[in-house]
Amino acid sequence: MELKLDAHSTAIIEQYRKDHGLFETASVNLVEQIREVLSGAGILVAAVETRVKEESSLAGKLALKGSKYSDLTDITDIVGVRVITFYIDDVDKVASVVEKLFTVDWDNTVDKRKLHEIDSFGYLSVHYICSIPDTPYRFEIQIRTLLQHAWANMSHDTGYKSGVEIPKRYMRSMSRLAGMLELVDEEFGKIRSELTDYRRRVQALVASGNLSEVALDGDSFRSYLELEPFRQLNKKIASVNQAEVHEVSLLPFLMVFKAMGFKTLGDISNLIKDYSEGAYQIACYQMGLTDLDIISSSIGPQDLCIACILKNGGGKIGLIRLFEALNGKSPSNEYMADLLVGQAQNLPFMNQ
Repeated sequence: MELKLDAHSTAIIEQYRKDHGLFETASVNLVEQIREVLSGAGILVAAVETRVKEESSLAGKLALKGSKYSDLTDITDIVGVRVITFYIDDVDKVASVVEKLFTVDWDNTVDKRKLHEIDSFGYLSVHYICSIPDTPYRFEIQIRTLLQHAWANMSHDTGYKSGVEIPKRYMRSMSRLAGMLELVDEEFGKIRSELTDYRRRVQALVASGNLSEVALDGDSFRSYLELEPFRQLNKKIASVNQAEVHEVSLLPFLMVFKAMGFKTLGDISNLIKDYSEGAYQIACYQMGLTDLDIISSSIGPQDLCIACILKNGGGKIGLIRLFEALNGKSPSNEYMADLLVGQAQNLPFMNQ
């Protein structure tokens, strides 16, 4: 149904039509600018969305309270931007970016998190009103978490904040769900913060050399690899044929070391200390029969594992399990295991 607007509101609509292209261009530019700055600041977000208010929506707004606005520049949400974060503590980080990036209209900016309404979880966004650069207009930017965004959409779909009276039992259910989601939002943020602290402690322990105090897991192993613990052994092995060492990811060895019963980074350090000579002897035997001039950086940790398995009686079965863990199941695993078991009998480290 077409709305009947007074002359004042009609003039505002005409101004909207005239500058509609400006609004469309601004919405695209604002999103690109925000994404670029967030990326540069290392802030990962779920989405940055934008929209330009539809003419029908603007007309409806003017029909209700057109006299409130002297002209189109008084309407602050013609262009809307929404930043959706993964974590609740990122809302403040994005807010800080917005404050530095744009001129903020503080009189019209609202932090709805400070309203403390019991049933307002999905509406706890931070709403900034900012100037659109090089124009007389302003735009609205809303910042909220992914869970808040999901809740707002779901509750809107059910009519939860629509003004329509809903039976109390449904309201109670919705309020309980809102409380649960708010708790989940906060707990995710807490877990991330604690994991960040844990990683820092691990990095500090690794850097200090207290490896026996560091549990072996994905984070600690990554930090340990940054120290290049197998570099010296790889260089020694490469010198057999004056070969070049090609760097590859050593992360697959995490599961190998765990399968061997290692509990801390100190166990890997002891492996290097106790079995480097055996690993070197195995590599010499293998490379002496070839003219390889490029070797993988995985040769050091692999030969360390081979030396440890053979020295401690793991034999053919232990080697097959090692090769399967690193390369997957293959008939060649058994062949390689047989070959190494036979070769190792003549190597000095086996008789020490």
